[in-house]
Amino acid sequence: MQKKKIPMRTCVITKEKCEKKDLLRLVRTPEGNVIVDPTGKKNGRGAYLKKDKEIITKAENSKILDHILQVEIPREIYEEAKNLCK
Repeated sequence: MQKKKIPMRTCVITKEKCEKKDLLRLVRTPEGNVIVDPTGKKNGRGAYLKKDKEIITKAENSKILDHILQVEIPREIYEEAKNLCK
């Protein structure tokens, strides 16, 4: 029996490769809005963060997601992401 392939993605802050289910995806939609994508399937340019409040705070302070997604990310998005963390 074949093993099922586990999708791996890289956190933009820690640069760790993790299973996709252990990461949170933020997406810039084609309209230019930024949303949190818990399913990981929404259309648009995405960036992955570990599901850890400290990592999300680092991303917020460093503004790295603004650079990666090429749009200014509102504070509410970071708050929503923190609420989805453990």
